[in-house]
Amino acid sequence: MDRLVVAGGHVLRGRVTISGAKNAALAILCAAIMSEEPVVLENVPDIRDVRVMVDLVRSLGAEVYWVSPGNLYVYLSGPPVEMPPYQQVKQLRASNLLLGPLLARFGWAEISLPGGCNIGVRPMDLHFKGLAGLGARLSLERGVIVARASRLEGTRIYLDFPSVGATENIMMAACLARGQTVIENAAKEPEVVDLANFLNCLGARVRGAGTDIIKIEGVASLGGCRRYGVIPDRIEAGTFMLAAVATRGEVVLENVIPRHLEPLSAKLREAGAEVWEEGDRIFVRAAGPLSPVDIKTMPFPGFPTDMQPQMMALLSTVPGTSVIVENIFENRFRVAEELKRMGANIKVEGRVAVIEGVEKLQGATVRATDLRAGAALVIAGLMAEGETHIENAVYIDRGYFNLEEKLRGLGAAVWRAPAGQETDTGAVLL
Repeated sequence: MDRLVVAGGHVLRGRVTISGAKNAALAILCAAIMSEEPVVLENVPDIRDVRVMVDLVRSLGAEVYWVSPGNLYVYLSGPPVEMPPYQQVKQLRASNLLLGPLLARFGWAEISLPGGCNIGVRPMDLHFKGLAGLGARLSLERGVIVARASRLEGTRIYLDFPSVGATENIMMAACLARGQTVIENAAKEPEVVDLANFLNCLGARVRGAGTDIIKIEGVASLGGCRRYGVIPDRIEAGTFMLAAVATRGEVVLENVIPRHLEPLSAKLREAGAEVWEEGDRIFVRAAGPLSPVDIKTMPFPGFPTDMQPQMMALLSTVPGTSVIVENIFENRFRVAEELKRMGANIKVEGRVAVIEGVEKLQGATVRATDLRAGAALVIAGLMAEGETHIENAVYIDRGYFNLEEKLRGLGAAVWRAPAGQETDTGAVLL
């Protein structure tokens, strides 16, 4: 399996274009099968998670292919020929987002329990609660979610937690339900708003996305949206912002929506970095010393859990004491052990991590335990003395398009080294 090798000590400078949002693209790709007409999705990142979802949708009998780089044609003309196989479903947590669309359009769905990164418990109970409230009959049979509904009926659903996935699944199913559906305590993430905008482009009637109350008036069918562009990826953008600050560099990020990044921008300014916006660009500069900051992850518009590991990497070399409280996923601190292998001083107790900044990290062989942990180790490698070898680089490929090329374009020294291949320093990777 490939390793990603990062040689530290290079200051990042220049411009980088941010790709389409992974989490938005996955949900919109699922929603596209609700359309009775073909649709072309634009600004779709050609990353591993998207390729897995493309295979899942194809397994239903849909036509899915790349029209051109970043542009994906999707059309499911009739009922599924079969349900997605377990070997594919287990690779991707977002595979559960096929439940709502299939149930709404065809009245049935059978999906194996999904997989994905091991970052903590992500139960399906809120998905089940919402779909059952719409009139679906759900059961779990030998690890397979079986859903049936002769007709979905609009209802009022209160989510105990503003789950993004549950909000999206319920919202998609409600678009073809009879009458009005109201989702209370709904997730407000930008990806939810992007999905709602796509559904409305198809002819749905969704109002309130981006607030905690979403109202959906059911329609008879969906179709007619020939092209739709996915929003930029705020997590990829945030990763490059942190990489720029970590190397004390100066980077311009293009193709971003600045308000989606405000929670991170505010913390970087608090730490002493310069961050400012112009249209769809963000400028990041960190020439002087940085100060410690405290972080609490929260649902949007709070600080995103998907940026917490990368922030931990940055704070590991900021003088003083920083505290991170993880309120979303209990296993998000697994990266701390890998950062400690590089010399970081981090103490974890439950959902709280205390970081005492050290002067310098040292290159080491580390392992990506999930997608965002992998990104955090890349940032740590950029700051470290010597080479950092990141195993399980496949995790990074799940969510970042051409990460090495983009970093090299900013002046970083990053490359792939298959097992057994010598590195630039002559070390052999086993």
